[in-house]
Amino acid sequence: MISRTFPKNDVFNSNSTTSLNRRAILRNGGILAGALACGGFSLLNRVSASPIASNLKLGIQLYSLRNFPLDVALKHAKDLGFEQVEFYSGMFPLDSSDEKIAEIVGKVEALGLTISSHGVNQFTKDGEANRRVFEFAKKAGLKTITAGPTPDSMDSLNDLVKEFNIRIAIHNHGPKDRFNKVTDLLKAVEGRDERMGACADLGHYIRSGEKPVDVIRALTGRLFGVHLKDFATMEDKAKGVLLGQGHLQCDAVFDALVKAKFPADGALSLEYEENPDNPLEDIRQCVATAKKALASLPS
Repeated sequence: MISRTFPKNDVFNSNSTTSLNRRAILRNGGILAGALACGGFSLLNRVSASPIASNLKLGIQLYSLRNFPLDVALKHAKDLGFEQVEFYSGMFPLDSSDEKIAEIVGKVEALGLTISSHGVNQFTKDGEANRRVFEFAKKAGLKTITAGPTPDSMDSLNDLVKEFNIRIAIHNHGPKDRFNKVTDLLKAVEGRDERMGACADLGHYIRSGEKPVDVIRALTGRLFGVHLKDFATMEDKAKGVLLGQGHLQCDAVFDALVKAKFPADGALSLEYEENPDNPLEDIRQCVATAKKALASLPS
């Protein structure tokens, strides 16, 4: 998705020292060890109640097809070989009527697809506005909402995930985002309900200098969504490339997701932001790369 800039001088980036589970640090490797050096956090390694994936389901964030009308985009998603779609508000507005929600859900189901998530949705201290997003998600049958929350929204969201039994997956947007590093996100959900977790945009983590496999390992138990995206270099102004042509290796990523017990109903979405007017051949190549890696997973 389009990068959004958030201030970094907030509670998510406080320097307060919290306890760490030493065995978790050793298990999760360099990222967690680095977190200890910068103040640390305690990782609650709890897996959501969702079934564990024996087969990862490849989906697409429909922002990748943003220049197509909804019906055409959904048809392309089906023809390209995706099993699920992740919506954004440009194609499925949060203020849709009940009739419109039913219509769009019906179109997805008619193509044999499912809806994995919706976002990135912004959340603030406005509890009633936050509730309306959850009410929309319930009507659309969503199990996950991809989110960009402010620090003062977290208490509200913690209550809402319990009430609606819908997960919040916090999305990172790269170096200028408040969730620049995986440790920033883990600090934000520390001590929160187990349905408060992450949608790891692996491309933006690459821009933040984080290795995708290390990110997945660190987020074990809190990872409900993934955006598959690749960049040529591990820096802020990196160029977007096809999957596997930069720093994202699909076979290693999928193996790590299985080992991290990524939920079977999690939102695993290709998000390809390049060439928006004519993305189909590029996306087709990304799908081929991803499916080759999926086929190599142990059965």
